[in-house]
Amino acid sequence: MSLLHAAFERAAAENRAALIAYIPAGFPTVEKCYDLVRAIVDGGADIVEIGWPYSDPLMDGPIIQQAAEMALHNGAHATDVLNTVSVVGDAGAVPLVMSYWNLIERYGVEAFAHDLKAAGGVGVITPDLTPEEAGPWMAATDSDEIDRIFLVAPSSTDQRLNIVTDATTGFVYAASLMGVTGTRASVSSHAAELVARTREVTSLPIAVGLGVSTPAQAAEVAQYADGVIVGSAYVKAVLDADSHEEAVIAVRSLSAALAQGVRRS
Repeated sequence: MSLLHAAFERAAAENRAALIAYIPAGFPTVEKCYDLVRAIVDGGADIVEIGWPYSDPLMDGPIIQQAAEMALHNGAHATDVLNTVSVVGDAGAVPLVMSYWNLIERYGVEAFAHDLKAAGGVGVITPDLTPEEAGPWMAATDSDEIDRIFLVAPSSTDQRLNIVTDATTGFVYAASLMGVTGTRASVSSHAAELVARTREVTSLPIAVGLGVSTPAQAAEVAQYADGVIVGSAYVKAVLDADSHEEAVIAVRSLSAALAQGVRRS
């Protein structure tokens, strides 16, 4: 059993969903990101996605785009992603990477899988890679025992759900809506239906992302999903803080509140 699956099993045994946090590597600087990661985990996150900053992030909304731009401006690169992954593991959470395919391809598919394993990473979310085009990635991740995480969406047909879940080894990322990331007033009504449809074709854990930003929304999603993914809210907490010290406090507090939210009544 991978560390990722173990995290979901541990959460289920405690009658809650797993809390999955996202933050880009190098945001707002490389060293400050390390502090934020430690605070996010200290607050209660089970799994942390480290975003690989990219100049053309198709899935990311304006808040995460702003964070990625700051990281790139500060010179964040692949080594910083891998180093931040190690910080997550050292802090006691399960480290993942979220990356657009072009970055992995440019790095070298086999080399990235190998280097990620060496850094302690256990899985990768590839939002713009389809299973049909993932042959080399599947081979590399199988070789280095890295979990693959693919996405399904409300528009996914039953056939598509089967294709995606067959290629996935970690958890299924259920995008709650068609669109980009960002904080929203409510979670899409399509999310619960998408999770239910996905459960019909797989026994893998299913986590819901896109639009979850408050403890109340986390509590809602935790009633039907195995994991709750929160990204923009963490980034916004950092951007809104007046100092790095306040940012550290803010993300720790956000994690603590969300960790309470994912507990099922």
